[in-house]
Amino acid sequence: MKAEQDQRKSQLAVIFMTVFLFLAGFGIVIPIIPLLGKEFGGTAFQIGALTASYSLMQFLFAPFWGKWSDRVGRRPILLLCLVGEALAYVVFALARSYESLMVARLLAGFFGASISTASAYISDITPPQERSKGMALIGAAFGLGFLVGPLLGGALNLWGKSIWEVPFAGTTFTGFWVAAICLANFIFALKFLKESLPLEKRKQAPHVRPNRFAVLLGNVKKPVIGKLIFVFFLSSLAMSTMEVSLVLFMAEKFKWSEQQVLWGFGFIGLISVICQGFLVRRLLPVWGEKRMLQIGLISMALAFSGIALVPTVEFMAVVMILLALGNSFTNPSILGSISLLSSADEQGEVLGSTQGTASLGRILGPLIGGAVYQTVTISFPFLLSSFFTICGFLIVVSLLSVLPSAAQTSNER
Repeated sequence: MKAEQDQRKSQLAVIFMTVFLFLAGFGIVIPIIPLLGKEFGGTAFQIGALTASYSLMQFLFAPFWGKWSDRVGRRPILLLCLVGEALAYVVFALARSYESLMVARLLAGFFGASISTASAYISDITPPQERSKGMALIGAAFGLGFLVGPLLGGALNLWGKSIWEVPFAGTTFTGFWVAAICLANFIFALKFLKESLPLEKRKQAPHVRPNRFAVLLGNVKKPVIGKLIFVFFLSSLAMSTMEVSLVLFMAEKFKWSEQQVLWGFGFIGLISVICQGFLVRRLLPVWGEKRMLQIGLISMALAFSGIALVPTVEFMAVVMILLALGNSFTNPSILGSISLLSSADEQGEVLGSTQGTASLGRILGPLIGGAVYQTVTISFPFLLSSFFTICGFLIVVSLLSVLPSAAQTSNER
């Protein structure tokens, strides 16, 4: 038993590092893309399209990668997509026009959609009572990647400009560095990442290209799982509606510079890492998924409303802690619940559909947030995010009798 637990911890450490390096690479280029798009002559709408294109590809292809991982195994899909990510960042490094930059983001989104396969990998190697704890590792890797990535990207950009006096030196240098990180991640995974889905558990079906929309709609129509997928969509929609407006809001209300915004997002990333890497894993055995999910959604709704009403920067810091806490409680609880309610041979497909609908939220959110920020008031996007989250909470309340609490220890129930 101890040997099995040690092996599971080792596998979790490897998949955590794989996801972290992937997200760090993603976070590195995020601050650069809007500036580069503007330098290539892109309009504000076109720059928004660059951001949305990545999420659009994730929406389209997360179910595709998830379903194929159910058939051929998790490891080959993750390895293939790491190489594909490296290719995408080489294209990014060499981009000299808006169109080539768009191609780079589309490629990155296509291969980045395999993040759902990492969730399926965790579901393969964790017992039911530890499933949501395992999903929290994905959230911690996200938070840590977004904490390290933008800071590292800024440093690489400055470094490139200091040693290479050519046009676009900083972005070219950074792009090649991110590609190198992806290749190093590939080598790391090739050596240490073991297959998590045994041959006898793989879904046997004709090897034809799956219809991604039929797969997604089929999972959304499931009575309980479909409603949880919709709650995950609402959570993603709320977060992305807020995120696109937060930088503008802080600049307009508190006169923050780009550097201050960067440190602000780093602060959120740090709190997320602490919550998902430490706090969630200790509270899940006490409260279980269904209670954690309710507390998380309420915290998010209160935080979104707090942003709209915030009087000072200090109060904003408190609100951001509440938001990071709520998001850290919500996402692993939803993903863990969906995984527990899905059969073993459909983990990749169902979690792929879940991440696909979250990508749809990340497509619509920036468009909605930007529109209401400009046409209504600068506080309205955050109130709208609070409304989306409250809707998700009401759906969860309607499902309480059928939601699992597998992570809750028996003596605490």
